[in-house]
Amino acid sequence: MVSLTAFLLTRPDDPFRASTIVNPPFPSLTYSVQAFLWWDENVASVHMTWVRMMGFSHVKQIFAWNDMEPEEGVWSFVAADRIVNDAERYGLSLVVRLSDAPEWAHPGVEGTKGEEYIDAPPDAEYMDAWANYCSTIATRYRGRINAYQLWNEPNLTREWGNQPPNAVGFTELLRVCSEAIRAADPDAILISAGLSPTGNNDTSAIRDDLYLQAMYDAGFQQYIDVVGMHAPGYRAPEYGPDDAERDDNGRWSTFRRIEDLRAIMIQNGDAARQVAILEVGWTTDPREDSDYNWFAVTQEQQADYLVRAYQYAYEHWRPWVGLMSSIYIADPAWTPDDEEFWWAITENVDWSPDGMPRPAFYALANMAKYCGDETIPARGSDYQLPVDTLQIPICGAGN
Repeated sequence: MVSLTAFLLTRPDDPFRASTIVNPPFPSLTYSVQAFLWWDENVASVHMTWVRMMGFSHVKQIFAWNDMEPEEGVWSFVAADRIVNDAERYGLSLVVRLSDAPEWAHPGVEGTKGEEYIDAPPDAEYMDAWANYCSTIATRYRGRINAYQLWNEPNLTREWGNQPPNAVGFTELLRVCSEAIRAADPDAILISAGLSPTGNNDTSAIRDDLYLQAMYDAGFQQYIDVVGMHAPGYRAPEYGPDDAERDDNGRWSTFRRIEDLRAIMIQNGDAARQVAILEVGWTTDPREDSDYNWFAVTQEQQADYLVRAYQYAYEHWRPWVGLMSSIYIADPAWTPDDEEFWWAITENVDWSPDGMPRPAFYALANMAKYCGDETIPARGSDYQLPVDTLQIPICGAGN
């Protein structure tokens, strides 16, 4: 693979071909955070209020197939209807992730969901059911869901039914769902699954850059509007892939890894397509036996790095980066035994079912927002939240 340094030297004026982005699907930047609004109506209402308090315009939510169609042909729309209605009531746009296939849709997959694997693609004979799931949601919520993320981290074995990751198979999954959504709601934005930045290239995972190239070889780009990427932080956000390589670290272990993936887009003639960062965050995991402890930061660093990440994207990645979604407003079910608990910008506590904000929440809420030609200035220390949270300005809302 051509080094990023060599690539930059060939295009010193516009290294990431930002000038090729015309009429992008998302304003750059578009501010989003992932939440878990499905099970508890009261907590969900509080968390949507928090998103609005942050001044973010988008909230990302999983509409899990196994929750919506737990038995083949048996549908439940109660939670999804509530979330769509509430998002409109709070003036928020939805990015919906389609994933989490029910076990009945992949009887050929061995093992137990939640133990041997996290998610598994439908078996070939259930691809029509996958198409129906995508079509049913897009039809029911036509014009009310801004964007769809199709699957999650398919380059990991654990997200692919404990089977070897397969970019050709994933592209077929994209095709089927994309065609169903485009027929039902042609204005919805389609985003490919974010890939996990990993140095592994073995039975557990395929490296994200290799997998992305395999996706291009399979022609995935014709089925999406925006290329999804993940950018978990390992070190300071300004630390790049070339810095990591110089220091004998993996290029993948940087927030700026997406620059390597953007180079692959350009090399495949896809520079005019926008990128969505579907997960950005830093973990504060203190557990010595955790796989994530080696790059954990303090809560204060987490707050600082997240703000600097958005600032870096504003200064260097516009307009080719549009949506940028932080992780997470915590799922109320998470405990300190869950690795996701330590990535979150809010914290679950015994005395509050809603949890409470961590420093990163306040830092993201108070930072300046840049959205196209619009700027919402940083909040000063004397800032007072309005009584009505709908009065809090968000980018793209005409405030």
